Amino acid sequence: MNLIASFNKKLAAKITSMVSTMWCAYVFAIIALISLPGALKSGDTIIIVSWIAQTFLQLVLLSIIMVGQNVQSESVEKKISETHTASLGEFELAKEARVIATQELKELKQISAEVHRLLRDIEGKLADEKSS
Repeated sequence: MNLIASFNKKLAAKITSMVSTMWCAYVFAIIALISLPGALKSGDTIIIVSWIAQTFLQLVLLSIIMVGQNVQSESVEKKISETHTASLGEFELAKEARVIATQELKELKQISAEVHRLLRDIEGKLADEKSS
């Protein structure tokens, strides 16, 4: 990445972080209100509507919308973090359950082998008793 692109990204990030505050919205509102008396004095509907739409709404709502987006982003990040933490916890439980299941399977195989050995012994004794 070249030096100019890097500078531009850093500058844009800095300006965005400054504009996306309620303090900036308050400053923009004060700036916009300075021109309100002039717009009202004109008595011209187009100038008044233009002041509302182009001056006040665009200037003030820009910052307020950015603040709202930051709040929503923080909420989404929190939910993602909570979901991630819960998923990790469930993954750990699943790993523990797998270890337990593996141990139980090993024990069942030993029991099965013992049952088979006992059955062979019984069959052998029964065969010996029949032959005698």
